Amino acid sequence: MGNRSGLSIFVIAGEPSGDKLGAALMAGLHALVPDVRFDGVGGEGMAAQGLASRFAMSDLSVMGLAEVLPRIRLLRRRIRETAAAIADTRPDLVVTIDSPDFCLRVLKQARAARPDLPVVHYVAPSVWAWRPGRAARMAPLVDHVLALLPFEPPYMQAAGMSCDFVGHPVVAEPRATQAEIADFKVRFPGPLILALPGSRKGEITRHAPRFGQVLGQVAPSGAQIIVPTVAAQADLMRAAVADWPVAAHVIDAAQDKRAAFGAADVALAASGTVSLELAANGVPMVIAYDLNPLTRALAQRLIRLDTVTLVNLVSEIRAVPEFLGRNCTPALIAPALAQLMNDPDARARQRAAMAITMERLGQGGEAPGLRAARSVLRFMQRPPVPRPIGSAPPARPRAD
Repeated sequence: MGNRSGLSIFVIAGEPSGDKLGAALMAGLHALVPDVRFDGVGGEGMAAQGLASRFAMSDLSVMGLAEVLPRIRLLRRRIRETAAAIADTRPDLVVTIDSPDFCLRVLKQARAARPDLPVVHYVAPSVWAWRPGRAARMAPLVDHVLALLPFEPPYMQAAGMSCDFVGHPVVAEPRATQAEIADFKVRFPGPLILALPGSRKGEITRHAPRFGQVLGQVAPSGAQIIVPTVAAQADLMRAAVADWPVAAHVIDAAQDKRAAFGAADVALAASGTVSLELAANGVPMVIAYDLNPLTRALAQRLIRLDTVTLVNLVSEIRAVPEFLGRNCTPALIAPALAQLMNDPDARARQRAAMAITMERLGQGGEAPGLRAARSVLRFMQRPPVPRPIGSAPPARPRAD
């Protein structure tokens, strides 16, 4: 790349989680290349790092076939607009962050106009879990991948892309202090159970009634049910828990949420990265998740693993019970949560798996955003090379 002065990067994020990744990457790049310039699409975190988003990131924050269909015309327009912006500004590099259904369509149009466009994609597709052909379809559009999980690089390299494991952002998340935890326990005395139905509207409406039934059956007398949520969904979440058979406290302030995670005894959570937030705080958990019927039918045909919980996958220990799809019922979930609350050995097994998970995700090392920035700059410095398709990846994910 030679002199990096004036490096221009077009970055695209379509979800709050991608916005956090993008903000950390941008901060890392600012530290290493002070005069780097950014353009593209992102949320509040990336705006704080200097990005003037070309449109609201919320236009892209949809998940599942049934949710996407009503917004298909808007999404197609945003794809065209974003690809045209890349063609007009001719950045040195494009970084797409997760949201592959949107980002890869943008890249297809952008690469058609500029075949030599350098592209980095942040967050490897979960080809080890489902849709194994996605890496091969991504390879003509993406040069380099930044992976969050330590077992992912071989899958990307086998498809013809270079890939670095840069650590998972959960290891750099701020944790509550002991004083904050103590204050929270004073406010909410007694056994403390976290209920985390999800952060999207569809997740909340599907999971909250079932979670309420479970907690009504198993929550001990005097237990405090805490429901952390994002500010945008706080009103919906309060309405969703109002009919629960047990009282629940919805919180959306960042400091309160950190304290709740630090103080909790156990959690019932929807599947997703929240399981890693719980693991970072050593909170034993039961995982439950369902989809709308159409998306569920497709997912059941495609998922290739016996677990989707990242603590189970990264630690290679199946310590966290999960109830997915048709098994996401109060009748099945309630006994598992009751057992977890009453079995110290089960909680200890989970905490041991969590400790392994955090170490393998990069805890104690350089911040993932800075590692990702270094990986991007190394990629920009290397000469273009052919990308031969390699041998098949490992049969299952490993963390070694």
